[in-house]
Amino acid sequence: MKFSLSELAGSLGDFGTIIPLIIAVALVSDVNTRYVLLFFGIWFILTGLYYRLPIPLEPMKAIAVIVIAGGIGSGEIAASGLILGVIFLVLGYGRSFEIIDRWVPQSVVRGIQLGLALLLFKASAGFVIKDPFFFILGIGIVILFLILVRYRHIPDLSSLCVIGVGFIGGLLMYGVPPVSFIPAPQLVIPLPTDFSSAFSTLVLPQVVLTIANAILATSLLTKDLFSTDIPPKKFSTSIGLMNLASVPFGGFPMCHGAGGLAGQYRYGARTGGANVYAGLIFIFLALFFTSPQVLNIIAVGVLGALLVFVGIEMARHSLRTDSLFITGIIGVLALVSSMTIAFIVGIACAYLLGWVDRSREQKKG
Repeated sequence: MKFSLSELAGSLGDFGTIIPLIIAVALVSDVNTRYVLLFFGIWFILTGLYYRLPIPLEPMKAIAVIVIAGGIGSGEIAASGLILGVIFLVLGYGRSFEIIDRWVPQSVVRGIQLGLALLLFKASAGFVIKDPFFFILGIGIVILFLILVRYRHIPDLSSLCVIGVGFIGGLLMYGVPPVSFIPAPQLVIPLPTDFSSAFSTLVLPQVVLTIANAILATSLLTKDLFSTDIPPKKFSTSIGLMNLASVPFGGFPMCHGAGGLAGQYRYGARTGGANVYAGLIFIFLALFFTSPQVLNIIAVGVLGALLVFVGIEMARHSLRTDSLFITGIIGVLALVSSMTIAFIVGIACAYLLGWVDRSREQKKG
């Protein structure tokens, strides 16, 4: 565990994904953003202490996108988190993920990584439209640090500088957010009807994405970056626990993510100290600032700039595949349709091509 400036810089590497999703969900639903931030902070710290690596946390993206599109209430959100918590806690025991890992080809997992990279590029394009000045400024800062790191051998503190510039820009544009203490938590108890609607609307789309990206792809990327083999079932267990413990008290369904891991690593995170830094930042925001205005004080253009280089890092690792064809198909489908469809089609294509290859070999033999 290290607590250097590099770890602090790396702790900000996934903010470009986390913050926009939380803001968007807060604007269309009745979730309490302060408790969403509080539980993110708590679990960031616990995850860093447990794994000793910068294993990130993110809002469950499929649920966040559906909530944003449909304005789903806190009852259904809590129900989905509880159902998913049970599912992944159960999958974390026994040999479930050994079987899943054996039957999901590596090219499919790499395709999920590529699809995530393309989605990050797409998200960054939206920031260009909203805030081109700070986007270009953020890109310039990151490139400057790339040059300085290469030729002057200084730590890559680009994310610190980029977020700092965005913070100053946000203060100039929006002013200082009001300060207040966090209110007492309110227990969120879903109704029976919330569970049935949440299962079909939120849980089913999220399960495939969590297995593919938050668990299998994160496990593979951890091995790529740190030469450390963390079994997928460990990630599944921690996802189950954090949702069961957080969602009833106002937390938002959360998971790990290969994109977040690539982002934190890209900007300097190498140990769980980065998670501790990120957790303290989120807890500070949750305890003392009125929700959700505090998240708007960062000029959004700089978040888009960070996403570009996170996408590059993710795409670079996705190309370490045993089938560029399968990986490419999944990446494109994830961009134009959904991660779930891309995963299913990728599995089908991988097994079909495998069957064709075996048939050819048998004929030759």
